[in-house]
Amino acid sequence: MAKALYRKYRPCKLCDIVGQEQVTDVLSNSLKQGRISHAYLFIGPRGTGKTSVARIFAHEVNDFPYEIEDDYVDIIEIDGASNRGIDNIRELREKAAIAPTTGKYKVYIIDEVHMLTKEAFNALLKTLEEPPEHVIFIMATTDAYKVPVTITSRAQTYTFRLADSGVMLEHLKNIAKLEGIKIDGTALKIIVKRGGGSFRDSLSLLDQISTLSEDLITVELVEKAMGLPQDDKIRALIEGYISGNLQDLTTTMRELISTGIKPETIAEEMILGIIESPRAELMGLLSKLTEVKAPFAEAKLLVTLSGAVKTAVPAMTKPQAASIGSAPAEKMMEPEKQGSPEIQTAPDSVKKDEKAVGSQNFDWEKFCGVVRELNDAVAAQLMKCKHSISGNELDLFPDKKITRTILSRDNNKRILTESAGGIKVIIHEAGEIPAGEKKDELISKISDIMGGEVKSDGGDNPF
Repeated sequence: MAKALYRKYRPCKLCDIVGQEQVTDVLSNSLKQGRISHAYLFIGPRGTGKTSVARIFAHEVNDFPYEIEDDYVDIIEIDGASNRGIDNIRELREKAAIAPTTGKYKVYIIDEVHMLTKEAFNALLKTLEEPPEHVIFIMATTDAYKVPVTITSRAQTYTFRLADSGVMLEHLKNIAKLEGIKIDGTALKIIVKRGGGSFRDSLSLLDQISTLSEDLITVELVEKAMGLPQDDKIRALIEGYISGNLQDLTTTMRELISTGIKPETIAEEMILGIIESPRAELMGLLSKLTEVKAPFAEAKLLVTLSGAVKTAVPAMTKPQAASIGSAPAEKMMEPEKQGSPEIQTAPDSVKKDEKAVGSQNFDWEKFCGVVRELNDAVAAQLMKCKHSISGNELDLFPDKKITRTILSRDNNKRILTESAGGIKVIIHEAGEIPAGEKKDELISKISDIMGGEVKSDGGDNPF
């Protein structure tokens, strides 16, 4: 049986490791200088070489020749997920006290160390505090934040990174050449992209694709075999989201799904596309795409993409503006330019007691209704605000910082301005009260103490 590529090309020396020089160079130097620590912690994403480096280091520190299938009694590998209890670690401590059989060191490699229980970590800590001179612990984890600081502080920590796409591409090219795999350069880039910087995943994909054809493996073959949408379709969806064209979005999405491509796969490809070329207007889409999964994945994807139509608010017509705002349509102010949501102050020329034409007819409920039709979340926050209108300005007074933060976002601020018929919208600091409204000092003080959650029920007692 042919050996899988990721096993066949697994490195056997530190100098053979690709893309993790920030780790291997330091370890190599420590070996040359004989400066060996009793504990190491390798952290980083899956498939980046943590376990491979641990095995190589365990062999090189003992001058053992390394073969993938070898078995030395002084190198002990432990799966933290399967041996996570205190009894397992107690047994490890007892055996660790016994001197190595053939090597200079007895090396324990604990994979997924974050899976140990709290009691097991405490038992391991005792050994790390007073380690036998002949013992080395190499711990590996994908979730470093789950490892207690008492453990990390007693170990040398090394961070493994996902491989750079250029480094991975060259690595796969070399292996494809050695294996006699004929593959188009663009098709190889798709494998690099889908591999996500993981050497193991990328080599597994290359292994899978290598059987597609004895002739040249093309982009079309790779996309079909992996059930991937074409790059131009993904770009069309992203651009369609920005432009807010629901018809084009729906048509493109249906075309992809009709060919057997799953909505989850479309979402994944869009995420990868956004990460490659990030833009501020796509950050909202990025967060929602991660939620596209069963059940009803297709519906979730459609709702996510159609969200652009709600965000890209068209300018209101003159009748709409006249029914809500005070300013005549021909004098409507332009929506504010996008930028940092700083508080704006009213110009000196506008006096608070000056009534602009029609301002007295401003309908708050109707205004909130228009906002709700465009974006429910913005409307929900809007309803938490007190308000006042004078001249050509609408002043909003949020009760909490989170409300002000949400309403001040560029797209949301534009929704408010255009829904108000072009009236200038000013969002005040959280807790600020409208001019002329007396602030209840007792409630204010209690509210400050209790984190800003205290309100009045309209009577004498604060709640």
